[in-house]
Amino acid sequence: MSRLRVFSETAPDTVLFESSDAAVIAERLQAIGVGFERWTVRPIADDASNESILAAYKPEIDQLVAENGFRAVDVVSINPDHPEREAMRAKFLSEHSHKEDEVRFFVRGSGLFTLHIEDRVYEILCQTQDLIRVPDGTKHWFDMGPAPRFTAIRFFTEADGWVGYFTDSGLAERFPRYEGHA
Repeated sequence: MSRLRVFSETAPDTVLFESSDAAVIAERLQAIGVGFERWTVRPIADDASNESILAAYKPEIDQLVAENGFRAVDVVSINPDHPEREAMRAKFLSEHSHKEDEVRFFVRGSGLFTLHIEDRVYEILCQTQDLIRVPDGTKHWFDMGPAPRFTAIRFFTEADGWVGYFTDSGLAERFPRYEGHA
């Protein structure tokens, strides 16, 4: 189940707000400029190719591309037995931002996006069928967990994809890590 938790940046052990209601999550995130929505899940085989995943969601992808001018769309998939899972997890665990929106749709599995906006930290557990849009310039980090299991469609404005600008704030290291997977 998707979840939003809000913390003060100075109190990583104290939850100020929590909800698992998708409509409440979308409303709270919209208030800070973050998009959150749900797409209808399509039946997809565990061994589905990236091309078949993109084909299954073609109408939604085409609409999002047309509305936002994305120039590249791809699929990322990782499972607990991936030999580079620890390095892949570590790559995203520190606070960073991008010069373009970070848009991800979870085809299956889960991951934890944590956003740092003003003096608040917003922890969003994204699950199958969740689409999140983190605006460019938003400080955040992403945790796929120690045994990652997810497939996500990624949207990029720049053809070279993900480029992170790290803050070296140390904030992400003070907050709890994601220990689960779906």
